[in-house]
Amino acid sequence: MPQPWETDAIIHHSQRLLHSFRHALGRPLLPELEAGLDASADIQAQAKQLFEAPFVVVSHGTEADPIFNYGNALALDLWELSWEAFTQLPSRKSAQDSERPERAEMLAQAKAQGYFEGYVGDRTTSNGQHFRMEDGIIWTVADTTQTIWGQAATFSQYHFL
Repeated sequence: MPQPWETDAIIHHSQRLLHSFRHALGRPLLPELEAGLDASADIQAQAKQLFEAPFVVVSHGTEADPIFNYGNALALDLWELSWEAFTQLPSRKSAQDSERPERAEMLAQAKAQGYFEGYVGDRTTSNGQHFRMEDGIIWTVADTTQTIWGQAATFSQYHFL
């Protein structure tokens, strides 16, 4: 069974994540790509770099109740879920009930302006452990034609409560 970053769908989604982050924030999500996304670059290698990044990257689609469609290795470890389980989880369920209104507000702000920086929120793992993510960035995931694919988030700072 191939790794998620080895599938064509995730390779292409990784490119959307990288491109849309750079477009929204004016800097690369992966520091290795400081020179910009090179059309001749190995996109499978970039997908692997993103999957193995030392920070969390997650995204969800555009459904009425969005479902996670991407979680890198650190995200899967943090939420204690397999790729298959994570990509069936409604993203709202990653937050405690009391956190969902604030989460929805941040998602709306990110949608309106293309991104939101400085997000802090409490999340719950699949086993019920609570953690606080800090200094998160939420952005709109779009492709080069500006078709919207959903929203994504990244953070590297978190601690268990």
